[in-house]
Parts: sequence; structure tokens; C-alpha cells
Amino acid sequence: MYNPSSLHAEEFICHNEIMASIDYASKNRNNLSLIDELIEKSKEKKGLSHREASLLLSCTDTERIQKIYAVAEKIKNDIYGNRVVMFAPLYLSNYCINSCMYCPYHTKNKNMKRKKLTQEDIAKEVMALQDMGHKRIVIESGEDPINNPVEYILESIKTIYGVKHKNGSIRRVNVNIAATTVDNYKKLKEAEIGTYILFQETYHKGSYERLHPQGPKHDYAYHTEAMDRAMQGGIDDVGIGVLFGLEKHAYEFAALLMHAEHLEAVHGIGPHTISVPRVKKADNIDSSAFDNGIDDATFAKICACLRLAVPYAGMIISTRESQAVREEVLRLGASQISGASKTSVGGYASQESGAENSAQFDISDNRTLDEIVRWLLDLGFIPSFCTACYREGRTGDRFMALSKSGKIADCCHPNALMTLKEYLEDYAPEQTRHAGSALIMKELANIPSAKVRRIAADRLKKIASGQRDFRF
Repeated sequence: MYNPSSLHAEEFICHNEIMASIDYASKNRNNLSLIDELIEKSKEKKGLSHREASLLLSCTDTERIQKIYAVAEKIKNDIYGNRVVMFAPLYLSNYCINSCMYCPYHTKNKNMKRKKLTQEDIAKEVMALQDMGHKRIVIESGEDPINNPVEYILESIKTIYGVKHKNGSIRRVNVNIAATTVDNYKKLKEAEIGTYILFQETYHKGSYERLHPQGPKHDYAYHTEAMDRAMQGGIDDVGIGVLFGLEKHAYEFAALLMHAEHLEAVHGIGPHTISVPRVKKADNIDSSAFDNGIDDATFAKICACLRLAVPYAGMIISTRESQAVREEVLRLGASQISGASKTSVGGYASQESGAENSAQFDISDNRTLDEIVRWLLDLGFIPSFCTACYREGRTGDRFMALSKSGKIADCCHPNALMTLKEYLEDYAPEQTRHAGSALIMKELANIPSAKVRRIAADRLKKIASGQRDFRF
């Protein structure tokens, strides 16, 4: 029985309810008056239910799809403005005892060179990231209680925060590691992580168990209920996601929204971010073996419908996607992108050391961070390296309240400008610096509050003179 307030995975991710929602969407996909009603409802920026959003996703009427896209673009601009948050993944270890059939880290892959970074290695990786201009990273690691215990993760976080290199520092570490215990989530909270991220991969229980035949990740309930334990451990910023291509996309879409509804119903806090990666080619993995792949047009529609359904949540698009796809979904709802990503262990410093490649998946967007920054500037976006919300305590229900009211821009907009100014001063070549400075002056003039505008202008001048890390 479907119960979003239940703590049992198979009740808040209810198979029968998902199938009923898909059936409802199929039967009403040509009910244009109902679709129009839902599009109008979404303009209120209060979200849509999983069933309502499933109907919009199933719509094939060209005119309505364009309306959905237009509303998604407006919601994105109203809540997030033209800011795009930048981050990079940092892979610590590819040792793993799971047997995930879509991941090259699986324990039976004998072609994979296993590698684990020492704390000295991590410091080198961090300096390489800082030399690019990154301020926010997400650490990744395979699941292995011997090689990658939580103590190793905690020590690595301490190392990352401790590296001060030139004008660089990593100001916030987000964490994407395997489902764990409440006690371990408490330890991660004490280590001052930002967002705890965990992808469900697939919400279809049968497919999940088939794709994870061995290892602790085989336990569907333990994995699916991880965010509840994270909340119980004091982590109020969580990021969810699925790996599109493992199961039918309509199933995953409905279930993903049900998970968001569950977190809101039980904890009063929906997901801070939602990620929408697609299966990609990787070592010892043939992505064509998964027959539920989605084309770019369907992917764009998923992103737009997610923006209507959960307007408050950040949406992450990684370098799995090409430049063209990322440009399209930035318009429709994506608010965070990775830049100059390496998915191998030691991949950032390896350009100098010649370390073995150990990539988790192939990257489609191989541009440098500066090339991506310049691209965003040319599109009229503000590349933001801001982490102020985490450090000012604007997380969990406080962040959600600001996001849902649209007031988050009062903080994020000037912070984005200041962190872009830092990037331009410390890392950007002349052409990027010129384009970025012009955008900053334009955006500064458009800040509604005269007081905030004066404070931001003063801080921008101080950044130009060498001072750093101002924030609202």
C-alpha cells in the first residue's frame, strides 16, 4: 500500500502506485484540457505530484510540450536566476566489493587497476583543482569497508579542507558514498560536509536486485532508506537521483518524485538536489546492453517536467552529457554543472604524474573549466563558485523556505558575482576576465536593493585589491 509517510522503502516507493500513475498518464496523454490545467497549476511554483508530472511527461502534443518548456524556463529564472553553480568530482578510491552491472568498479572487473589515494595524493588532487579555480567538490568512492572505511572518508575530508594553496581553498565538500548507518552519518555531519548525495540507480526493485547481484548494495530497502538515516543523523541537505537507462524512464521519473514527496512528508525537507545521469560507456561495461536508453529530446522533457514538479530543488547535469545537451537543459531547469571533471582516481594530478587511468565512465564534455566558464558567460549565465549557504547555515528547512519563496536570490545573486570576481582575478585569462567583468557590472546594476548593491560593489572592489571570501 502506498504511504509516503512510511519509513519502509516499498511503501513510499510503491510499485503499484507507480504503475497506476503510468497508466493514468497513458490514458490521459491526449486530454489537452487537463494538461493545460496542470501547466497553469505549475506556474504557481508550488510543485506537482508524481502523478500530475507523469501526465505532463507523457504528453506528445508539440504545442503543450513547448508550453511546458516555457514554464520550466520561467520557473528556473524566477528561483535560480541566471546563476549556474560549478563543482567537480574527486574520486578517492575505486576499490569496491559490490557487483553493480553498470559500473566498471564492480568487484569482478579484473581489467580495472585498483587504486586508493593517500592523504598526500589527495592534497595534490586538491591543489590541482584549486589551480583551476574550483571551490566546491563532491568526493566519490567505491564501497569497501576495508579499503574505504568511513574513517578514511573523514580523514580525507579533513585533508581537503586543510589545503590552502595560493588564493585557493575548497570551501565545501559534498559526499557521494555508499549507504551507511545513522552513526556514520552523524560523523559526516560533524565533519561539516555540504550535501550527502546517493543515487538510487533504479527504483524498480526487481531490476535493482538483478543489477546488484552481490555485495551490500544488493539490499534494496537499506539503500532506498539511506536518506532517512542521513536525516536522522543530522544531515539536512541530501541529493537524490537515478541512472536513466537501467529501467523505463517513466517508472524512474514517477519513483524519483515519490522519493522527494516522501522526504518532505516525513522530514519536512525535500531533496536539495536531483541528479539525472544517463548510462554511459565505461571499461568492461557495454552501455548498449541496457535497452532502456533515452534520446536527447526525452531527456530534455524529463528535465523540464522535473523543474515543474520540484521547483525548489537544484538540478545537476554532469560532464556525462555533451555541450549541446547541457546547453539545452540549463535553459529548462539545470542549476548545477560539473566542469573539467575527471572520473578516474588521481585524475587531476595525473597529467603531471602519469598515473594509471581508472575512470568510472566516459566523459562527453571534455572542456577545461575556463572554457566552460567562458561558454556560460557568452550564454548570459553567471558561473557561481558560491558555497555561502552551507557556511551561513542556510541548509535544510531554512534553505527550502528561501527557495520556495524565491528569496534565495537575495543571497545567491551577489554571492555568485563575488565568487565569479574571485575566479576572474585569480585564474581567468584576459579574454574571460574581460567578458566576466562586463557581466558583473551589468548584473550589479540590476540588483534591486540599493543597500545590497552598495555592499556588493564595495566587496567587489576589495576582491580586486586582493581580499577574499566575502559572503552574504
